[in-house]
Amino acid sequence: MDTGGNSLSSGPDGVKRKVCYFYDPEVGNYYYGQGHPMKPHRIRMTHALLAHYGLLQNMQVHKPYPARDRDLCRFHADDYVHFLRNITPETQQDQLRQLKRFNVGEDCPVFDGLYSFCQTYAGGSVGGAVKLNHGLCDIAINWAGGLHHAKKCEASGFCYVNDIVLAILELLKQHERVLYVDIDIHHGDGVEEAFYTTDRVMTVSFHKFGDYFPGTGDIDDIGHAKGKYYSLNVPLDDGIDDESYHFLFKPIMGKVMEVFKPGAVVLQCGADSLSGDRLGCFNLSIKGHAECVKYMRSFNVPLLLLGGGGYTIRNVARCWCYETGVALGVEVEDKMPQHEYYEYFGPDYTLHVAPSNMENKNSRQSLDEIRNKLLDYLSKLQHAPSVQFHDKPPDTDLPEADEDHDDPDERWDPDSDMDVDDDRKLLPCRVKREVENEAKEQENQKGNAENTKGYDTAGDDSTFPGLDVGSLVISEPIVKVEQENTNKPADQM
Repeated sequence: MDTGGNSLSSGPDGVKRKVCYFYDPEVGNYYYGQGHPMKPHRIRMTHALLAHYGLLQNMQVHKPYPARDRDLCRFHADDYVHFLRNITPETQQDQLRQLKRFNVGEDCPVFDGLYSFCQTYAGGSVGGAVKLNHGLCDIAINWAGGLHHAKKCEASGFCYVNDIVLAILELLKQHERVLYVDIDIHHGDGVEEAFYTTDRVMTVSFHKFGDYFPGTGDIDDIGHAKGKYYSLNVPLDDGIDDESYHFLFKPIMGKVMEVFKPGAVVLQCGADSLSGDRLGCFNLSIKGHAECVKYMRSFNVPLLLLGGGGYTIRNVARCWCYETGVALGVEVEDKMPQHEYYEYFGPDYTLHVAPSNMENKNSRQSLDEIRNKLLDYLSKLQHAPSVQFHDKPPDTDLPEADEDHDDPDERWDPDSDMDVDDDRKLLPCRVKREVENEAKEQENQKGNAENTKGYDTAGDDSTFPGLDVGSLVISEPIVKVEQENTNKPADQM
């Protein structure tokens, strides 16, 4: 029996990777509400594919420890976390003012188990960062994470807690520089905003721009003060295909890796940039989307893979299953194995689906202009910033082992039921097992938004040397708003 989590070698990038995968079997039971496009059930569908393709046996499988209040408060405001912990569908009518203040309502509804959901997906992302920091894996995966719109004091675009910011803060304890890359169709505004004035985190977002949620991410938004040129935005138009996407992605990210030299990379793999997404308008194939994962993997830098958007859920599961294979160095067969959600994938029952014949509105001239401008920005970065690490905050301790985590190299048994490991009270499953009539639901959608005993975060209140974002708000208007105890950032749409 090999050591758990070792990936298989393949092609020119044949170095083995040890992969940790975080999954909570309860995550698929959380339900945003009737007609809401965000469906956590897609995480359970992804997991079922991983199990039946035999990929789980090649990874360390971990159930995340729920993030605690103080873990979430390393980025989020105390009163916002308190609100999330206490709000319920039954009590929300009594807290209308708070709902408005924290932007919770239509796109970001109150639902049963909301706070537990936040704890679960944030716990997976921070847990992955901890594993990477301790050198226990080369790649960590949390498909339930990647909720990139959440702000310090408010929910946004289906996101309540910004697990990405929390994971990056964890990685900064061990690494001088962390790179964040976002291939969701929506701009990664919450993460960019959090690190807009620091040179220790570079954010690069590839997204649809122009009359599209969240409305931010102009190519001229490049960071501020010490963070100038450390925020890069790649604004794209409808119908971009694999070839056009990689005409930008590879030279830009290759130059970023050369100039910034990150100690760790966080890649948000939002699947709403795929062809045929309910809320999206790009035309990427699953292989084209996964090529971004393969490319970032090739640099042999500790890598955290996160989920994000994705609203045609059968294609989300396809994509993240295939990208798990890419992380492992395994080419996953196109013919889909029989499993409990098999009926979702008809009539072809294959992993890959052909892109559409939609028009690519991204001309070669516009792509050239974008590429040249961004490469020019990168040329202004003379060298990677260095940080004095003698005041580095204490490392987060790994959680003490329990009966579910005795063997860190334990492989998943595909014949067992992971639910037996979950001693918490499960939410009733409200997801109907039927093939969704997504086209019909899409017509009814008006919103265009995407919308413990665990790790010991010793040093929660420690500062990060060289990280000059203070309390992680980026501009004077936001600081002023925070002091006045209101919540709406000046540039928030």
